[in-house]
Amino acid sequence: MKFLTEEKLTIVGAGGMIGSNVAQSVLMLGLTPNVCLYDIYEPGVKGVLAEMDHCAFEGAHITATVDAEEAFKDAKYIISSGGAPRKEGMTREDLLKGNCQIAADFGDNIRKYCPDVKHVVVIFNPADVTALTALIHSGLKPCQLTSLAALDSTRLQEALAVEFGVPQYKVTGAHTYGGHGEAMAVFASQVKIDGKPLAEMGLSEERFAEIKQATIQGGSNIIKLRGRSSFQSPAYQAVKMIEAAMGGAPFCWPAGTYVNEGKYKNVMMAMPTLIDATGVHYTAPEGTEEEMAALDASYAHLCKMRDEIVGLGIVPPVDEWKKANPNL
Repeated sequence: MKFLTEEKLTIVGAGGMIGSNVAQSVLMLGLTPNVCLYDIYEPGVKGVLAEMDHCAFEGAHITATVDAEEAFKDAKYIISSGGAPRKEGMTREDLLKGNCQIAADFGDNIRKYCPDVKHVVVIFNPADVTALTALIHSGLKPCQLTSLAALDSTRLQEALAVEFGVPQYKVTGAHTYGGHGEAMAVFASQVKIDGKPLAEMGLSEERFAEIKQATIQGGSNIIKLRGRSSFQSPAYQAVKMIEAAMGGAPFCWPAGTYVNEGKYKNVMMAMPTLIDATGVHYTAPEGTEEEMAALDASYAHLCKMRDEIVGLGIVPPVDEWKKANPNL
């Protein structure tokens, strides 16, 4: 089997459902044979290793460990789902304190054991703030670390495809920006349905409001339907992000990226992004006055969560970030 790269990919939280799906997707897509599964729960990670071995992926060299140094050493790519999952009745923000402390330790391990890592994708919620925490602690450049945000946009795309009875790929321009949470900003002014602007499709404001709310609550709906938080879709999207960073097809869905210019400063937030072998690049979003106001509100919410983790001592005050990470 031909692989995209031979470089080491470490999957953090590999014993969980997201992590195990990441491992399988990486090997099925032929990204790298050099996969390290890392989790603090030994039976879980050993079980995933056994499952991967039973798949008999040709040419694969898969290892499993509960030792951070072994897992992170020489890693060139990392996908981390190593936080607590969301349960029914919880918001992503409910996970803030515990998962941000996990993210701080994660960033410290990157700094200590694999400072030459090329790209890191953070999945666990609240992803905008856990990724920001990891970035500050890791010492990486902002272009080297992204968080998962694409699910909000793909959920919007799927809802509109169902509404108009078209294949999902026929819905273009369906994007959400800002936070990956209840305060996300849903942008519809650039949406086209099979090439036709959404504004010309006769969708009522009331119906779009319902679709918008369904998008925002997309993760909660999965929990109600399946009894646990999403795992297949975040795993696949994260793998496609890493594939792009490895030099595969560019990833063009919105990703969470560090923003520190214009009126949005010192946060991780979903923007119009492109991930390729040189890292993540973003541009300023364009939208209606209402959409931009929603983005401003989402940014304010992200700043509030950022200030909470500063108050908890998980990251230093903003004016000290450059001392903690000279790349910021």
